[in-house]
Amino acid sequence: MKSLKIAGVPEHFNLPWQLAIENNKFHEVGIDLQWTDVPEGTGKLCQMLRDGSTDIAVILTEGIIKDIVNGNNSKIIQIYVESPLIWGIHVGADSKYTTLSDLENTKVAISRYGSGSELMAYVNADQQGWDKNSLTFEVVNTIDGAVTALTNGTADYFMWEHFMTKPLVDKGIFRRVGDCPTPWPSFVIAVREDVLQQNPDEIKKLLNSINEQTRVFKSIPNIDSVLATKFQQKTEDIQQWLKLTEWSQNNLSKEMTDTIQNQLLELQIINKKATFINLVKAL
Repeated sequence: MKSLKIAGVPEHFNLPWQLAIENNKFHEVGIDLQWTDVPEGTGKLCQMLRDGSTDIAVILTEGIIKDIVNGNNSKIIQIYVESPLIWGIHVGADSKYTTLSDLENTKVAISRYGSGSELMAYVNADQQGWDKNSLTFEVVNTIDGAVTALTNGTADYFMWEHFMTKPLVDKGIFRRVGDCPTPWPSFVIAVREDVLQQNPDEIKKLLNSINEQTRVFKSIPNIDSVLATKFQQKTEDIQQWLKLTEWSQNNLSKEMTDTIQNQLLELQIINKKATFINLVKAL
């Protein structure tokens, strides 16, 4: 049996992986898949691909594209979630800021440099017509770190997935002042190039297994209740999230990679574009 390491954020998007592992779907095709939760997000996942502490990452599209452009020797092998990620824009409960426009020239809490929380701060600033070069950041590592930073005032706002952050809004810890959906598919599956070259058949089997799981995921009986319990969410919020979320079994197109890279270039997040063949591998 081939052992492979995979990492991703501990969020509702990744429950299909957990269920497939629990139900031995990967064992059935000869793969011992070892999952690691990474609450720090995309920047940490990129680092893990670079240093070999994971073979595979379920990762934000814009984050891994940026890191491959900057030398991460990995390839995108498939879109995982086709629908956009809805980034909630949050302030502390007692913050003096009440509207999105109030946040211009304030400090952004980010999980780490290179994470989606940093990249989307640039996207949001661009959409709001703010000076992107004036953005300042406070690294907080995790959502718990963001709670501390926004409560203590060492940062002013924090961007994180709308529904995963909603319990903090419901509890009166955060206030949401806006949303910023990604203008591209939210999550992709990326694999280190050496792992891909050495294990092409196993990676194909892994994709087939997770694709079988995501095709039927929404039809699993009481899946809304399962998600709500596991992630401490309200069932009605999970039901809304399920309506908005679409998993994928396809790969990124050249047109979409060009669109994403053009926007990252425009935002000065990257200073060059990678070729399609350097970013995406068809299996």
